[in-house]
Amino acid sequence: MGNWVNLLPVFCFLMFMLGVSFYIQYASRKERSTNFARDYFIGGYSLGGFVLAMTTVATYSSVSTFVGGPGMAWLVGYGWLYMAIVQVVVVFLVLGVFGKKIAMISRKINAITVIDVIRSRYQSDFLANMSALFIVMFFCGTMVAQFVGAAKLFEAVTGFSYLTGLTLFGLIVVFYTTVGGFKGVAVTDAICAIAMLVGLGILFTAMLDAGGGYDNIMNYISTNHHDMLEPLSQGKMPVSLYISQWLLVGICTLALPQSVVRGISFKDTQALHKAMLIGTITIGAMTLVATWIGVLSKGILTDTLAAYGNSVDNITPLTIVKTMGPFWAGITIIGPIAATVSTVSSLLLSSSSSIIKDVYMREMEKRNVTVSNEKIKNLSMLATVVLGLIVYVIAIAPPSVIWQINMFAFGGLETAFFWVLLLGLFWPKANRAGAIMAMLGGVVCYCASMAMKIKIFDLHQIVIGIGVSLLLFLLGTYIGKASDEKVLRTFFPERYPD
Repeated sequence: MGNWVNLLPVFCFLMFMLGVSFYIQYASRKERSTNFARDYFIGGYSLGGFVLAMTTVATYSSVSTFVGGPGMAWLVGYGWLYMAIVQVVVVFLVLGVFGKKIAMISRKINAITVIDVIRSRYQSDFLANMSALFIVMFFCGTMVAQFVGAAKLFEAVTGFSYLTGLTLFGLIVVFYTTVGGFKGVAVTDAICAIAMLVGLGILFTAMLDAGGGYDNIMNYISTNHHDMLEPLSQGKMPVSLYISQWLLVGICTLALPQSVVRGISFKDTQALHKAMLIGTITIGAMTLVATWIGVLSKGILTDTLAAYGNSVDNITPLTIVKTMGPFWAGITIIGPIAATVSTVSSLLLSSSSSIIKDVYMREMEKRNVTVSNEKIKNLSMLATVVLGLIVYVIAIAPPSVIWQINMFAFGGLETAFFWVLLLGLFWPKANRAGAIMAMLGGVVCYCASMAMKIKIFDLHQIVIGIGVSLLLFLLGTYIGKASDEKVLRTFFPERYPD
């Protein structure tokens, strides 16, 4: 039987999030906007610096920040922290590289989604539809992984069943995302980011107290697990793993569509600069503390991995249970629950926008069919609900390789969009043929190398995906037709003035 004291803080938090979404929907109705799609999927270009920073951080951070990462740090030591700290640059890269450029272009062409920008840049419905397909496909895998990870953590800490946890926050996040739209997701993401920091702070303090202080824990690690203090951890952290992870969770994340779309949503340059500063500090603190907790928990959970179920995913839940009472444990797990719902809400909204805005509305536009604001509203909400329920049902009986699916999806998105966005926005010679070949060929090669477990120099398959994608992009640019001058004037006004 579960502990109701554990459950109460989580339940109150989720109800609060639901209330915020209803309030934002009510406030949005009073504004009487004539463009539902723009307001629902992008918040009407209105985000301030703090909310922009926090929604970008919360969207990037996931349940792995609290579970998988700290668990691996418990196993291998400070090497994992040195590898993970590259994530500090994520917000700065996304908003710094793409922020101002994509915001200016989106306002010129009235873009609501990243796919709108891709379609306008390359003048290709085929490329846009392929982008939408990859977004929905890879996002669904990521969302299932988030639900599964959070539900397992909920079960371990509260004693309630996996299905109870999944139903509680799974259905609520689907509902509040549907109700609140982008602006609701952005504000609740900001709340989630704060909840994550609070949860990490409580756990860090409780762990130090239970372990007899920092010096005592470090003395134990130094005496019994000296390899944990070494960057390579006596072979557990090879250089190839550093390079792979720095690409997978660092540099290549700048083109993740769920993060790039935040660059469309801010209201002015001041908000962008403020978000870059706040976001970098926040994600730096979050990554450092979460991974550090994993390392130091070695002084709390001193047995072998076999004693903890042979899974590093069990380390954080067991640390919470061992270091604090039921009420504080309930407060603490709000952090990973918040990481889950913030990621899922953003991916869910991006997926539904890909279906409704980028496929359905485009098809209606080509047929010269006018779609009413009310119909767009109903279809958008329906798509969000249906996608959310599909993910929820899959998570009830998830595949056993769910975490591999999560990382596979992460790399797939990066392979699909990295060069298409980066070169498309900053290289005038980038053309339709190059973009199509890069996205399709890169993703196919990435998926094939993952399926056949092919690696180059023991590096993650993201290297193959990104490398092949670049080569195909350059080849396509060489053999394909150059972009229209009208398009180039829109995207590169400084080089192609009117």
